[in-house]
Amino acid sequence: MQSDFPLILASQSPRRREILADAGFVFDVVLPDDGIEDGRLPNESPGDYVKRLAQRKAENVLEKIDRGTVIACDTVVVASGEILEKPTDRADAARMLRMLRGTLHFVQSGLCLGSKSNGICRVGDAVSTLRMIEFSDDELDQYLDSGAWRDKAGAFGLQDRNGWVVLVDGSESNVVGLPLELLQQMLDIGLSR
Repeated sequence: MQSDFPLILASQSPRRREILADAGFVFDVVLPDDGIEDGRLPNESPGDYVKRLAQRKAENVLEKIDRGTVIACDTVVVASGEILEKPTDRADAARMLRMLRGTLHFVQSGLCLGSKSNGICRVGDAVSTLRMIEFSDDELDQYLDSGAWRDKAGAFGLQDRNGWVVLVDGSESNVVGLPLELLQQMLDIGLSR
């Protein structure tokens, strides 16, 4: 692994922390400033959007640290050309889940590694394809009542293991919130010029 130490995760997501820890990474957490994530730019593709947000988070955290490599990620769900981020409330979660029910959709993450020692930021993205099965309105209401939809892009999590979502192609860790395979490739390449 060619990176400056320590590794710094620029995220408050417990899922991202768990993914990194379970993979054996030792890291610190430094949060980007509130409001660093802005909306999608006109005509910005989902891939460009998540990469831009990941880079903004990494650059923001690089300003706060004295040394290390920052890992920043942003993840969205894409269905029927619409970007689904974290739902704003229960009604928004219900709308998203009804849109996804019975369809193929995509989870796209932008990943940025930033080095404090040389200021280089490398950005990549990962896409996973999923199928959400048909489920009843009663099952939807039960899920919404559980609150499991909160703080999850597209209002669901593969890690919920409720059987609604099947990974068709791509990285399972990407769907949960941090594409480990892409992270390892980027770490192996390193951040030297």
